[in-house]
Amino acid sequence: MTIPVFYTISDNYTPYAAVSIQSLIDHVDPNKDYTITLLVQNISDMHKKDLEDLSTKNVHVNIFHIDDEMVAPIHNSEENYLRAQFFTMSIFYRLFIPNLFPQYDKAVYLDADTIICTDIAELYNTEIGDNMFASVPDMSIRFIKPLQVYIKECQGIFPPEKYINNGVILFNMKAFRDKKFVDKFYSLIEKYHFDNIDPDQAYMNEICEDKIYHLPLEWDAMPNEHMDEIKNPKIVHYNLFFKPWHFADVQYGKYFWDVAKKSPYYEELKAQLASFTDEDRKKARTDLDWMIKKVDEIKDEDVTWAKVKKTTSVKI
Repeated sequence: MTIPVFYTISDNYTPYAAVSIQSLIDHVDPNKDYTITLLVQNISDMHKKDLEDLSTKNVHVNIFHIDDEMVAPIHNSEENYLRAQFFTMSIFYRLFIPNLFPQYDKAVYLDADTIICTDIAELYNTEIGDNMFASVPDMSIRFIKPLQVYIKECQGIFPPEKYINNGVILFNMKAFRDKKFVDKFYSLIEKYHFDNIDPDQAYMNEICEDKIYHLPLEWDAMPNEHMDEIKNPKIVHYNLFFKPWHFADVQYGKYFWDVAKKSPYYEELKAQLASFTDEDRKKARTDLDWMIKKVDEIKDEDVTWAKVKKTTSVKI
């Protein structure tokens, strides 16, 4: 038996994925078998080789190419912009993992901007009952009042503390298939064109609402200027704007650089940090203001998750 772990990346995210995978490899049990699959649409031959070369005796790293037809219903339009800023198809790939890999009844998904600090088998072996998936409540937005308002008033999820971050997922793959998650996703995205600031995450929260197992916070420790660091995190996730390759003083930054030193991308990552200017950092912080402005626009729209849920059911 193998423990399946998935990432979804665009080509330019290869250096960060390589560091994340190395951190996972550093903590595996030599007596267990692991298969890491990276879902991509396009990737350079060099990056593909770099990632596959991370494979060890009991960790097998593979590249899987997403079929363009599968993601065709997802349009490059403002409603599907990540953080109300830009379109990236790769954030949606995770929604298709259960259908693409029917040989697995459960699997782990990880964002590429994560550092794994324990054996990922511990997460894989977590019992989540008949829930659709397990994730951690999104603490990166917990103390940002306008975003809490967004979850409650635009998403219609109450209390907003229920809202999860899907950068770390333990999938009940069989339940996703049995409940026809992808069919529901296609139907909703075509019918309503919901405007979201976190589109992939919004659809998972909404379709699976009340069938989500909440993991302890140490499974998705995110930089947060309103909280102290979580001691002994199991997974660190550099969510939103505060990446260690952009901010030298970011919370949990040491976890990233301790692993990055072993990566063939170390010099490139150091150069990224050095070239990211104070003006760039200022812009990164103002990007949060842009998200908040977008929330005000969504609240006034005729079609929102909250308004639709008052008249029909979008839950599984």
